[in-house]
Amino acid sequence: MKIALIVPGGVDRSGTHRVIPALLALIRRLASRHEVHVYALQQENAPGEWELCGAKIHNIGSGYTRLRAMRAVLAQHERAPFDVVQSFFSGTPGLIAAAAGRFLGVPSLIHVAGGELVAFSDLAYGGRLSWRGRIRESLVLRAASMVTAPSEPMLAALTRLKVKAQRVPLGVDRDLWPCRLPVSRQAGEPARLLHVGSLNKVKDQQTLLRAFALLVVRGADAQIDIVGEDTLHGEIQAQAASLEIEGHVRFHGFLTQKRLRPLMEKAHLLVVSSRHEAGPIVLLEAAIAGVPTVGTAVGHIAEWAPGAALAAHIGDFAELAGLIGALLADEPRRLRVAAEAQRRALQEDADFTALRFEGIYAALGRA
Repeated sequence: MKIALIVPGGVDRSGTHRVIPALLALIRRLASRHEVHVYALQQENAPGEWELCGAKIHNIGSGYTRLRAMRAVLAQHERAPFDVVQSFFSGTPGLIAAAAGRFLGVPSLIHVAGGELVAFSDLAYGGRLSWRGRIRESLVLRAASMVTAPSEPMLAALTRLKVKAQRVPLGVDRDLWPCRLPVSRQAGEPARLLHVGSLNKVKDQQTLLRAFALLVVRGADAQIDIVGEDTLHGEIQAQAASLEIEGHVRFHGFLTQKRLRPLMEKAHLLVVSSRHEAGPIVLLEAAIAGVPTVGTAVGHIAEWAPGAALAAHIGDFAELAGLIGALLADEPRRLRVAAEAQRRALQEDADFTALRFEGIYAALGRA
């Protein structure tokens, strides 16, 4: 089978920086059995090509990106026809995938994996923020042969738009991120919390820090490691200082998977404060590493609560603090939640994801 994958980025030639690990895990598995061409719209500003995970990466670059991406897909199709064209994220990648599929007469698949279905006017974020965006998403999603999404809340959002979709989570590569059984927290051991995500308004680290500050005020012996690129130019660090919790908070910036893993293994809880997540993949990574998650009711957190994660209302820092404190105070329950989360994540790992997509490709080819 010959597969075209359209992505905005996440496939840097380094294989470690500016990548989406779960996407690389899928590419690696597909490329081991099929011919895979990945069209990255703007991984780098200049056009270029390289090999990664057994696939050919075609970086389109800046300037007339949509048109040049279409031309690149069509040119490769002329050499040998594609069997399916798939995008990760809707928006521009989805538009290219759906248009290429229609033009070439092959099935197209769109995986909705970001903020395509939301509109946060206060953050100027979301694929449905403008009327043009709403029309584009409606047309693109309906033009695709198949739509997939990683979690039940995303499927529900698609259903409200009258778009049929299948659930396909982007699972963790257990070869590179091995399973580790949940570890008991020792009596008297300070609680170690972990947050992983770019510092930005959608991830809502302001709610995270307010919840953590409330825990400290209530006497919790806790510290939190915050991992992620800072896009807010020190705003979150300044908030930690204003809340007088800077002694309990450590900011690490971006870390590769290799450098993140030791922090994950030291953590007792992963905390997610996002206003929106399709996944998040980091919850699956934490689960594989034996760490349970407390977070806002988005994506897999809402889907897994209460047995495999604990979910607070979005933006409710007091509820988030209460859930964190309650789980830290009940070690048997923390371990039960961790074990159930791990069971689910292991069932839907990277091998599962690849097989699900291959099954969909085959079914589309027979349709």
